[in-house]
Amino acid sequence: MVQKMNVESFNLDHTKVKAPYIRLAGVTEGANGDVIHKYDLRLKQPNKAHMEMPALHSLEHLMAELIRNHHNSVVDLSPMGCQTGFYLTVINHDNFDEILDAVEQTLNDVLVATEVPACNEVQCGWAASHSLEGAQALAREMLAKKDEWREVFGE
Repeated sequence: MVQKMNVESFNLDHTKVKAPYIRLAGVTEGANGDVIHKYDLRLKQPNKAHMEMPALHSLEHLMAELIRNHHNSVVDLSPMGCQTGFYLTVINHDNFDEILDAVEQTLNDVLVATEVPACNEVQCGWAASHSLEGAQALAREMLAKKDEWREVFGE
């Protein structure tokens, strides 16, 4: 038996999930009643594939900037260290369908982007590590499987 961990994703059996998918990974209520919803946006199959860093880095910049055009409750969008996906955190909003729509709209925005936002030494900690084309390829892959986003576990 595996010990229950404090981090939700450490309790997820990564051998049973089927990427790509989007799932609610956690809900936290603050002392003043605010509610944070954390979503797991998994693009690559854990332990089988991963995003290359320049493409992941650019997709992070693009999505973090652009998703806020489609959803006003976004707190953060951040990459997973395993390079298989992102965490999307929103506050006081629990409509999963609207989250899926915002992600879809954002990925479509990525496809038509002509540059990576904040891709310079002033605004980015590793400005040399970017790939707009790589980010767009990842967005295309994710969008191509949009009908599977709700299916977290394989058979």
